[in-house]
Amino acid sequence: MEAGLRSFDMTMPEEINRIVTDSIADCFFVTEESAIQNLSREGKREDQIHLVGNVMIDNLFHQLDQLKNDAVERFSTYDLKRSNMPYLFLTLHRPSNVDERKTLMEIAQALNEIAVERPIFFPAHPRTRKMMEKFAIKLNHNIKLLLPLGFRESLFLWKDAQMVLTDSGGLQEETTALGVPCLTLRENTERPITIKMGSNILAGTRGKSIPEAYRAAKARVRTGSAPPFWDGMAAERIWKILRADIQI
Repeated sequence: MEAGLRSFDMTMPEEINRIVTDSIADCFFVTEESAIQNLSREGKREDQIHLVGNVMIDNLFHQLDQLKNDAVERFSTYDLKRSNMPYLFLTLHRPSNVDERKTLMEIAQALNEIAVERPIFFPAHPRTRKMMEKFAIKLNHNIKLLLPLGFRESLFLWKDAQMVLTDSGGLQEETTALGVPCLTLRENTERPITIKMGSNILAGTRGKSIPEAYRAAKARVRTGSAPPFWDGMAAERIWKILRADIQI
């Protein structure tokens, strides 16, 4: 599943894992058209490749339904959300972003600038928090530093955010499915469909490029469209193909 995604950045451990996994697989379930093209270039046969949608979005829709029945007032962030709207939501964890002092300082500089205008909710990854302490990085008081959150409480926050800032691949997809504007703090993405749909902007990792991308993203209107087959039915399509292949 998620076969054929490529960032073409071999410094990313995930990119190596994707290539290795695809090299030993026989059946490829892809989330977007670019993956079909990548796999075809790598010599995979057309009959091996299946555009089925995205199981991450299946889970997202399931979690949204579950959230409707949750006692959200019990979330530790419930009052924070109510008293700080509109707000932004941030995740930051990639080694290339947080392990190098210059890069992390530039990202922090950009975030501090943006936070003057809008509060930012930041559930900090332990790795990120450790490196911020190591490099003595100070954040604007309007950046609300939080402990790591579970998936559903995180969703509770970002689904209603004015914008999501992230270096996560999964959040690029999830925000696109819900039409939430996303600013990706990276120089590349293995999920180009999120750029094509207009919900995601590559902001880079520099102190100047991130605020510029933020201003561009603010001017965009939330979209109601999602990529083909991102409808919560990907797992069922995969199961039907597997059943046919093994004649269950």
